[in-house]
Amino acid sequence: MTSDAVIKPHLLWFDLTCNQSTEELLLLFRPACTCQLEQPRAWLQRRCEPVPDMICMHFDCPDLPGLSLLQEIKLKSPSTPVTMFTVQHSEELAVWAMRSRVWEYVVLPLCASEVSRYLHALEQLCELRHNRIGASKAQAIEHGPTLPDSIRLTTDHQKHKALHNALQYIDQHYHESIDQKALAKRCGMTAFRFSRLFKEVYGLGFMDYVLGKRMDNAKDLLDNSQMPITSIGYEVGFKDPSYFARAFKHYAGCTPSEYRQARRNKVPVPNDVLTQVIESLAHSAEG
Repeated sequence: MTSDAVIKPHLLWFDLTCNQSTEELLLLFRPACTCQLEQPRAWLQRRCEPVPDMICMHFDCPDLPGLSLLQEIKLKSPSTPVTMFTVQHSEELAVWAMRSRVWEYVVLPLCASEVSRYLHALEQLCELRHNRIGASKAQAIEHGPTLPDSIRLTTDHQKHKALHNALQYIDQHYHESIDQKALAKRCGMTAFRFSRLFKEVYGLGFMDYVLGKRMDNAKDLLDNSQMPITSIGYEVGFKDPSYFARAFKHYAGCTPSEYRQARRNKVPVPNDVLTQVIESLAHSAEG
């Protein structure tokens, strides 16, 4: 017989807003979760038990110190997923969050259906984290947001749907040589329309998107394996080790060996990318 007792997800909250408004946001989550509001620096120094199921970082207008803090928390607690709640939003910020391996990027304010979706995904995540046995056979977490009924048949939805097969193919074959023209044909488009639509929908060019997938995989291998750097380059799809090193430095701001050494020494990654994100946010705010 299955027990009716349910352990509430433990959410650790950091208030990085200017008006200290996290308590108001917490009202949406307290009925279903155990919410613990802490000062991030104090928590980093203590690192108290229990380990939370989710770290929630609440921003209104993200700034350089706040985003740098998120990177530091990810570095010091890599096994704990992070949700980033933000009022101010831009494509650049969303891409940065994705590349920083934020588990969920949530734009405020939240409607009831979005809260429900998030809690459902969180419940599935907690089941996997608390019940390691059989995790390899578990179904994928229903993590992505569902589209509101009001836009299911809009042009934007049709654009995403047209590229769905392309994203699946890239996820499975990014470490191989992918022919953009052939992939466009798989989606029933010309290469020109495919390239234009991909950039319009995802805010990144096709090759930039593939490169991002390769680099994220390379970071994972640098973090979590003892593979030689040359072998990692081959593993993620680079046939030339020197080109891999140059591409990685352009993407991450440091060479693969510098990245691996910095992570082992727990030195934060350079803030060049963060600075660009902040500048883009400031520019959009002025507009």
